[in-house]
Amino acid sequence: MVDSQYVLPNDIGISLLDCQDAFRLLSKEEKMYAHYISRASWYGGLVVLLQTSPESPAIYVLLQKLFRAQPLSELQKTATTIGMTSEEYQAFLVYAAGLYSNMGNYKSFGDTKFVPNLPQEKLKALVWQSAAYKQKPEEIESLWKVCGQLMYSLDDRQKQLGLGSKGITTYFSGNCELKDAELAQKFLDSKGISAYNTRLFKTKGAEGKWLYEIRLASVINDGASSEGEPDNKCGVYEFDGVTFQVVRGDYSPLLKKVVENLEKAKSHAASPNVVAMLEQYVQSFKTGSIEAHKEGSKHWIKDAGPIVESYIGFIESYRDPYGSRGEFEGFVAVVNKDMSAKFAQLVESAERLLPELPWPKEFEKDRFLKPDFTSLDVLTFAGSGIPAGINIPNYDDIRQTVGFKNVSLGNVLAVAYSTQKEKLTFLEEEDKDLYIKWRSPSFEVQVGLHELLGHGSGKLFVQDEQGKFNFDSSVVNPETGEMVKSWYNHGETWDSKFSTVASSYEECRAECVGMYLCLNREVLKIFGHEGTDADDVIYVNWLTMVRAGVLGLEFYTPETQKWRQAHMQARFVILRVLLEAGQGFVSVRQTTGADGRPDAVIALDRSKIATVGMTAIKNFLRKLQVYKTTADVESGRALYSRYSEVTDSEPQRFLTLRETVLLRKEARKMFVQANTRIEDGEVQFQNYEATAAGLIQSFVERFSEDDQWLEWNLQELCRSDSHCWNHV
Repeated sequence: MVDSQYVLPNDIGISLLDCQDAFRLLSKEEKMYAHYISRASWYGGLVVLLQTSPESPAIYVLLQKLFRAQPLSELQKTATTIGMTSEEYQAFLVYAAGLYSNMGNYKSFGDTKFVPNLPQEKLKALVWQSAAYKQKPEEIESLWKVCGQLMYSLDDRQKQLGLGSKGITTYFSGNCELKDAELAQKFLDSKGISAYNTRLFKTKGAEGKWLYEIRLASVINDGASSEGEPDNKCGVYEFDGVTFQVVRGDYSPLLKKVVENLEKAKSHAASPNVVAMLEQYVQSFKTGSIEAHKEGSKHWIKDAGPIVESYIGFIESYRDPYGSRGEFEGFVAVVNKDMSAKFAQLVESAERLLPELPWPKEFEKDRFLKPDFTSLDVLTFAGSGIPAGINIPNYDDIRQTVGFKNVSLGNVLAVAYSTQKEKLTFLEEEDKDLYIKWRSPSFEVQVGLHELLGHGSGKLFVQDEQGKFNFDSSVVNPETGEMVKSWYNHGETWDSKFSTVASSYEECRAECVGMYLCLNREVLKIFGHEGTDADDVIYVNWLTMVRAGVLGLEFYTPETQKWRQAHMQARFVILRVLLEAGQGFVSVRQTTGADGRPDAVIALDRSKIATVGMTAIKNFLRKLQVYKTTADVESGRALYSRYSEVTDSEPQRFLTLRETVLLRKEARKMFVQANTRIEDGEVQFQNYEATAAGLIQSFVERFSEDDQWLEWNLQELCRSDSHCWNHV
């Protein structure tokens, strides 16, 4: 029996991400623009297969061949003839849906592997009896040889994503360890090369010396400069006793399709600024230039209040074990005007709210750059998973000087955080109805504050290449009482300095800002909450964070002592801070449930939120910001590591509590997304049923016009990397 942590249950929640009504209200030009950006996003999203595990592309191609060759109804009949039960066939469909949803065979939220919840021999028998096998047996056998064993393997190293002996990653070759990632980062910093769109491969070069190949994602696959790329850094370099070679062409065929669709979108762009944005994106994906993507991002920030919003590129660094390489992501969404009006009010209040944050004014940006903040209904979100809110771009220099945008994904919130009372774990009975009533409204407030004033606040102290500081050298560090002694040197960024801890630390800081400012009555009034309703929203928001800290234990691996999910580590850290506050404010009591199995109950004293809770978060948040601002890596890591520890010592037995969390966990929902296609010059919208079969069908039809071309190229890309995956 496979540990339930590594399979997706047959009754996993699957919801339709509905955008049909919003899409219908778009003009013809807006629909065409949305269609082509969606196509670019979906093609780019396939890059994530190559960023996840060695076997992910082969599993994807195998599934696509199976489902294209015959309807699911016919495949089910085949399953019955080989003795597969209905439960086993459903488990196969759920596995396939999970592979598509996560763009690989590791969970996007938690980074653990999931395997088919049916015997391997039965799945192989189904493949061998399928129409796809009968049409091209050699192709199917070849694919099975690549992925059949790895699809099921749960060797210790393959249970989770990680670097070196800690897990699987395809951002690095299998022989890379943390020291190799650190050396590569030093080299990249020395040459002014961003790690966002790179992978690192370590091989033996001439005379037995180590050769580190840094691959830039681009359509161009040679090292030569071309017109318009003065920043091309391709070439061979000696650095710290080893050789680095910077080359281009990673994911070239897929990025070529991205570029083709971005070019088509240009003729339907709403303004010259959007055209300029797309041209810079095209330049970036063609040449591998992050500087071009930054320029495109600047144009994107200036595109205030578009009806059709989108962003695309190598963006979030959560899944890079070192924390500096971006996973490909592309989204297209339509503005929800009612909720966007509330967020606009929050933006207008930002300059009054920022001074309330618990750090000196010198640690805040010199000028708040009012961002665009909209609520969107997602049409397309391609990548490994769909968040509830986003604050982008992630480039520190742009965020500090040009600005950023916030988006809240309304139709994601609407279905992702709906809760059934019978499935609510770890809450007092008297809290459950209140939680269900206010969970979604309180989360809207938290997302707004988290994205706008969490990620959007705080200054980084920097010394530029001319030696000039962006801060007064006499500024006093409020944690030490002495003048500031550390800062970011030219070329250093938040990600490169804090590396492995950066993503979770920043999410924790943003969550704390949301908790801290949600007590502000002006904020709550913006969202329509006053009086006792406002009190309930505050309570449920804090209760949600405490519960999330408990649930976060699912994403900790005791064997490696590593956290696998940045947000959940952040919420556990907050739980630890609130427990440490004492005075009976928060408790987690381990009990026995009505079913006789281990259980736990959370208690939060709502009368102490504004006193005990507020003080604890205030002091902790100030430390997080001061260490971030001053690039004090040693103090920041020490603080964050201490609160991230999961032990079984008294008074809180967290490892035992983790077992209870695993016992009672509920699988994360999957989303079925629509497709668009052009017929007779008009964009047609296609929805699917909210089932595993519907999700599968959406992917079968998503690339129907060039599925074979894609499959061939994915296999070629996989083969070109195969010599590097010596860890499997």
